[in-house]
Amino acid sequence: MKSYNVCLKDTVKTFTKKLFYSLFDCEQEEAHGDYLEKTFLDILSKLKIKNAPEKWQDFKSQLPDIRRQLDLDAIAFENNDPASHCLEEIYLAYPGFHAISIYRLSHAVYKLNVHILPRMMSEYIHGITGIDIHPGATIGESFYIDHGTGIVIGESAIIGKQVKIYQGVTLGGIQVSKDLASTKRHPTIDDNVTIYANATILGGDIVIGANSIIGANVWITQSVPENSLVTYQTEIKIRPKRNGIR
Repeated sequence: MKSYNVCLKDTVKTFTKKLFYSLFDCEQEEAHGDYLEKTFLDILSKLKIKNAPEKWQDFKSQLPDIRRQLDLDAIAFENNDPASHCLEEIYLAYPGFHAISIYRLSHAVYKLNVHILPRMMSEYIHGITGIDIHPGATIGESFYIDHGTGIVIGESAIIGKQVKIYQGVTLGGIQVSKDLASTKRHPTIDDNVTIYANATILGGDIVIGANSIIGANVWITQSVPENSLVTYQTEIKIRPKRNGIR
């Protein structure tokens, strides 16, 4: 019977937490620097991934730019959420920002042709926040998630700059078939698009044009031009009075 390194789940959980802390806290960076490198190398060794030291150095060199991107994300949160009181609150208390942080870290690992570790990192934060972002997705700067629970962003999704997404949004594939693994299965969202709660956008050929607003609860399987407003129409009927009672 084949044995799998399932205990790595605990190792990756701790690694991901300390990596996140180190990114925003200089004292944590100094305290955990050696641990992060050793643990990264150990994980890749157990996953039988070659050239682990080179991959670590490549990943480490990207951390300043990841921090720069996340600072822009945090500012987008502060600018868009009227419930926020200060920038510090975003870093310390917003699950959407936490999810984006782990996404940007895991995406950098994913681009090194390392796949299992970033998936484990994304599943760790998915379990905490309810936000499921595949590390293979491409997401531009100043990304804002409001509330966030139930969001699903697929592997080949492409999201531009200054995009806002609300809870329950799905950027998914219209077909589920293993022979489509190497194709673009998930939509492209251009710059400055807002997608409101529980909207579902499916298909790799779908493009949501720049500056568009996608209303709540809509289902989209065709592209949307720039500057569009897409809404779900509901009908409200007032019941007639019957003996003074509606």
